[in-house]
Amino acid sequence: MTTNTSNIVFDDMFTISDIDKEGKKFDRVSRLYAHSKNYDMELTLDYNIELYPLQKDQSPDGKGRRGLEDDYEYVMYGKVYRFDGGSQEIDRLCVIWGLLMSLTGSFRHLTSIVLGDPVYILLRK
Repeated sequence: MTTNTSNIVFDDMFTISDIDKEGKKFDRVSRLYAHSKNYDMELTLDYNIELYPLQKDQSPDGKGRRGLEDDYEYVMYGKVYRFDGGSQEIDRLCVIWGLLMSLTGSFRHLTSIVLGDPVYILLRK
């Protein structure tokens, strides 16, 4: 994930644990659930299955920075609009990008993410 100013705010490998586990709601969109390799983070992501078909146990690479779009297969843009977590979950934080994505894990790995910031996610298999 990267912000508009090309600062890398999160960089890790994810393995897809499930797709559409709550059922499919749209014809061309699926929701994947993935776990990161290095930082124990959980990713929920809605994506276009016609543009970027994925399967359970694949490992899309969620890293990159602006200007490297040609090195990736699927790029999305959004804005950070909510942080979930608080006193009851002191060590866990959920960052929500629009209706398309949430990233949950230790706040220590998410400190560079700022409410209202524009962000990109760049994926490749």
